[in-house]
Amino acid sequence: MKFNKLFILFFLALGLTLNNANIFAQDDDDDDDQQMEEMDEEEWQRQMDELNAEKSSLQSKLSSLTSEIDGLKQTSANKDKELEKCENDLYALVGTTKSGVADFRKKFEETEKKINGKVGTPADARKMYFDDITKDKARCLPEFQDRYSSMKKKLEDWEGMKSPEACYTVVKGDCLWKISKMKYGSPYYWPAIWDANKNGVANMDSRTNARHKKVTNPNLIYPGQCLKIPTLTDAQKKEAEMQSKKYRKVRKVKTTTTTDVKKDVKKEDVKKDVKKDEKKDVKKDEKKDVKK
Repeated sequence: MKFNKLFILFFLALGLTLNNANIFAQDDDDDDDQQMEEMDEEEWQRQMDELNAEKSSLQSKLSSLTSEIDGLKQTSANKDKELEKCENDLYALVGTTKSGVADFRKKFEETEKKINGKVGTPADARKMYFDDITKDKARCLPEFQDRYSSMKKKLEDWEGMKSPEACYTVVKGDCLWKISKMKYGSPYYWPAIWDANKNGVANMDSRTNARHKKVTNPNLIYPGQCLKIPTLTDAQKKEAEMQSKKYRKVRKVKTTTTTDVKKDVKKEDVKKDVKKDEKKDVKKDEKKDVKK
């Protein structure tokens, strides 16, 4: 019984001790929470002050940047006006306007694509619109200058590409002058046909003498000769035309000289005939006097 009582008393004492310990621990936790709450409020205030100061600084920088942006916008607007004036002055130098350059640009780009891609024929490219571009001073603008030179070279190379040459069979009554007009629309390009056939015609039929396989004299072509008709560039056409004019001048001088010589010969013959007649008349008079 004593043991049981002692045991009961021991547990009662232990229970009281644990209860007091929990009470003391709870009081300590309450004190710590209160201290943390006070520390968090101070920290929050400090952080708020720092953030407000940073906000004020950023607003100041924003205001400064906004002013700077406004200034740059005004500067840009002024530069745009200056650039527009310079462009208008430049367009005036080549006799056009901004809208005129826009139209020119469309033609230029369309023709450039045709020539670069060899779309159609060189004649098509010249018609739409290379020849118009060449006549327009707008091609001298910096935007087009180098591109025009490149496009011109490509077109000339395209025109000069070797292709099967056309052939024309000579018939009775033909001459190079007539054939040139028939094939090129101008009789003045006949020297180009002559040059193409100096070293040999394209072909000959059975009617043509073998010695006529070349055109050695532009005034002598023969039925049955199949003449090469070359494709000509503008430069080759000009050169042929100049050769034609030179040939005509030389021929005219030769004809004039020959005519003058013939006239002089006739005059001499007339003089000789007059002298002969005079001599005959003198002899007749002398005979009459002797008879008398």
